[in-house]
Amino acid sequence: MSKIELQATENLKGAIAGAFHQCMETGALPRAEIPDFTVETPTDSTHGDRASNAAMVGAKAFRMPPRKIAEAIQKNVDLSGTYFDRCEIAGPGFLNFFFSRRFYGDVIKEILRAGPEYGRSDFGKKEKVMVEFVSANPTGPMHMGNARGGALGDCLASVLDAAGYQAYREFYINDYGAQIEKFGRSLGARYIQLYKGEDAVEFPEDGYHGDDIRERAKGFADIHGDKYLNVPAEERDQALIDYALPKNIEKMRADLEKYRIVYDKWFAESTLHKDGELEEAIQRLTDRGMTYQKDGALWYKATAIGGEKDEVLVRQDGTSTYFAADIAYHYNKFVKRGFDRVINIWGADHHGHVARMKGAMDALGIGGNRLDIILIQLVRLVSGGQIVRMSKRTGKMIQLADLLDEVPVDAARFFFNLREASSQLDFDMDLAVKRDNQNPVYYVQYAYARICSLLKNLAEEGIKPRPCTDEELALLTRPEETELIRQLSVCTGEIIASARDYDPARMMRYLIALATTFHKFYTACRVKGERESLMQARLNLCVATSIVLKNILTMFKITAPEAM
Repeated sequence: MSKIELQATENLKGAIAGAFHQCMETGALPRAEIPDFTVETPTDSTHGDRASNAAMVGAKAFRMPPRKIAEAIQKNVDLSGTYFDRCEIAGPGFLNFFFSRRFYGDVIKEILRAGPEYGRSDFGKKEKVMVEFVSANPTGPMHMGNARGGALGDCLASVLDAAGYQAYREFYINDYGAQIEKFGRSLGARYIQLYKGEDAVEFPEDGYHGDDIRERAKGFADIHGDKYLNVPAEERDQALIDYALPKNIEKMRADLEKYRIVYDKWFAESTLHKDGELEEAIQRLTDRGMTYQKDGALWYKATAIGGEKDEVLVRQDGTSTYFAADIAYHYNKFVKRGFDRVINIWGADHHGHVARMKGAMDALGIGGNRLDIILIQLVRLVSGGQIVRMSKRTGKMIQLADLLDEVPVDAARFFFNLREASSQLDFDMDLAVKRDNQNPVYYVQYAYARICSLLKNLAEEGIKPRPCTDEELALLTRPEETELIRQLSVCTGEIIASARDYDPARMMRYLIALATTFHKFYTACRVKGERESLMQARLNLCVATSIVLKNILTMFKITAPEAM
């Protein structure tokens, strides 16, 4: 909640508690302990701006019908000094309270005073949270799941930051193990084929067949020629890996930066092996009695903490499993770097790995409850009502880089956060490039640009917004005005809820609702041409709206254009 909303709620709780005491003093209610009651914001504002169940939960304590209790509270509640001016009773005894004029004026003043800081809070108490997202295999280009995961992860980190957490973005580079060996064999085969033909060497059955492998092999050959044709396969493959892997990682970094994603750290899996952290994490499991030897391999006792089956950490040949490295990576996050909480964003195909990882954190003594995993569902690209799989530009399967060539970054970031991660998403490519109000990102941006245009036009006539008195702000009484101010007032609470629920889509819904409410206000309430006091009050409201729109768009790294 904003400071005004928080103050309004707390003051109302005090007023209701005071009403209970007054009722007992006058004999309107028998003496009893005041029950725990809530003050909430109704879904429908026609039912009040705040509602309380005080009378309903008091029925048992006071041994009276809730309606009678509600009538006593209504008669004795003192709303002076609060942001409310009346109380109504609904149904069997619900208490509905309505904001006074002062509330609306103070909301506008708070927004104008806070400016770019409006919406931020200390809800998270500086808890140190890592959001690890995308973490695509560096052996090939990024796909649509990475595109969605990138937008979701980056925007979630932004929401957490605004809600008072220390949010940290990380990309985990899988640069070690079987997939890198396969990468090297694939590059090696393509390198040989460049000189000896397609039939000279059999391509690995499980190899990477993409054109990007051919391109990397050719790039290597352009530098080294046939120098590596007759060296041992291991030497050739490693030289190709050393050449191609950094280029792939740099391409990922460039594509993600084009997507406006900048990580605090790119963490390489290989460092876990080089720095001894893998052995350290395994030793901690062993010290806690969570490993055993069997058939020459080292096993993790997953079943001891409810797992379906025990799992190998170190194979008979002494090589570690991917699961062991994943445990070590999370050990590094929590123990070595001291994160209070870790949020991983994974594809839905990793659902079977969730319980394994949380269980491993319990086994390490870290606590699986400190690890949260968001699974993102599939994305389908749609154009002309049909599923799109191929890029118009390349004629190949659409990757993240291709999407960003065909769709504005603003639209991509907005659209990928329109639905919760757990919902499958149809990305309408035709809608994403439209420049009209059917496109939700355009619709929101247009609300901001509309205000900027209004202010610019008035400035050309010598009219500029000025601070308004409480009396002037109290002139904002039309339903379109008060509803817009209500929307502005809940911004901080929406950000907190979005962070708490790991749901950036909530903020997109809020932006659309705010833009809709503003457009209704702008249509119904003339600014220019009204008497000066009302004009200035409405100008203050417009400026406050522009601040909130820009703050959230900026939070999500979506542009706030001043003209469209």
